[in-house]
Amino acid sequence: MFSIADHEFMAHALRLAERGLCTTSPNPRVGCVIVKDGVVVGEGWHERAGEAHAEINALRMAGEAARGAAVYVTLEPCSHYGRTPPCAKALIDAQVDRVVVAMRDPNPLVAGEGMGMLQMAGIRVEQGLLENHAHELNIGFVYRMTCGRPWVRLKVAASLDGKTALNNGVSQWITGDDARRDAHRLRARSCAVLTGIGTVLADDPLMTVRAVETTRQPLRIVLDSKLKMPTTAKMLTEGKTLIVTGNDNHEKMDALWKAGAQMLILPLKHGHIDLERMLDELAKREINEVMVEAGHTLSGAFLQAGLVDEMVIYLAPLLLGHKARGMFDLPELTAISGREIKIKEVTMVGRDLKIRAVPLE
Repeated sequence: MFSIADHEFMAHALRLAERGLCTTSPNPRVGCVIVKDGVVVGEGWHERAGEAHAEINALRMAGEAARGAAVYVTLEPCSHYGRTPPCAKALIDAQVDRVVVAMRDPNPLVAGEGMGMLQMAGIRVEQGLLENHAHELNIGFVYRMTCGRPWVRLKVAASLDGKTALNNGVSQWITGDDARRDAHRLRARSCAVLTGIGTVLADDPLMTVRAVETTRQPLRIVLDSKLKMPTTAKMLTEGKTLIVTGNDNHEKMDALWKAGAQMLILPLKHGHIDLERMLDELAKREINEVMVEAGHTLSGAFLQAGLVDEMVIYLAPLLLGHKARGMFDLPELTAISGREIKIKEVTMVGRDLKIRAVPLE
């Protein structure tokens, strides 16, 4: 049974892990705290892929004080050689006495091996403290490792009557500054931000993180089945942009490539990008979290395909009327008990209402 002190030290480790929220991709966000005689002697977090893991940073800070200490780490220490040496071995070499792990690593290369190494070396290992918090922090990484595709977060900004744009297409700005800043925080934590060619042609957006500080821009993805992407699009002038298409027009592809785009050609399904196949390909590229910011057609297509894992909806205190454009283009229902969602969280963000929900199976 875990003590109050155990909870406090693991909570501290989770706060450290959150510092890597926008920087560790494609790696998980991990924090570590080393405690000796009730005092923190070392702490660290994984800052970015290719650099030292949380345990190594904490061990460097602790030095000799790590011997006989307790270690609190939010994810099972790795047991294999990847970009960096295994953390489990480093903990063994430091002669720590006890390791408390929030959650098991879902990566098949680890998956219990790290804790097994520690136990074989005579180190006490306990697992499961604040596991739900650790899981939520790395939901995309966990989902990619266990389901083979990224976590899809669908973001929508709408009026109180569920409209995302006027009938003439004008949509800026429905929500206020605070809500837009909050949405940029979601962009910053995402590995990729995805939209459709319709949005690009209508608004010519940058789709970058601007309202909050970040050291990394997510990959921008445009679904463009017929390869209509303009070579002059703003999205091609800053950061990396991946165009997913079913059109193999080599002349147009070459022009887009010279303009800075990456290309992914997939076979079309009923004339449209196969969303499930596309997500499989993104997982192969180590994309953990995808934020969908699209019009009602593509947003509806993700929902209809059952590929939305989480919805974040910002509702502004204004009404746009029945002729304005809705949130989702979905087939007509014949019963009210249709597509049910579970609301997980409701908060006020400035003047706007933020709803976080998950579609139910």
